[in-house]
Amino acid sequence: MNQKTTIQIFCEVNPSEDPEKVKLAVNNVFPDIELEVSDFNITGKTNDIQILSQISKSIHEKNTKNTYQRILKKNNDGDSTWFYLNKQAAFVNTVALCSEANESSLGPIKVILRSNDIQHIIDSITN
Repeated sequence: MNQKTTIQIFCEVNPSEDPEKVKLAVNNVFPDIELEVSDFNITGKTNDIQILSQISKSIHEKNTKNTYQRILKKNNDGDSTWFYLNKQAAFVNTVALCSEANESSLGPIKVILRSNDIQHIIDSITN
């Protein structure tokens, strides 16, 4: 099957934050993604599923497979799904999943996955 996958990253930059430090936090989790930085947000987009390797590694180390699967399934709309990561945790090289946006006091990093076989993508990240 010819699988088309897109991963998008969105992160708000608050007025109290240094955009370069927020960029560093995002790059800690997604080291090989090209980011666009503005005064208000940071965005990135790629078709390379390997960008999720840090998250997959964290899922296995912390045994959070069921939590990720539950959130990804809940947010699944057929060809896409999404989840939040804690921005402050990312700044210190830690992958921490947020169930809700307000769990990250400065706002989360939102990761959106799109694919013509989204269940395969979910399985490949979490298994």
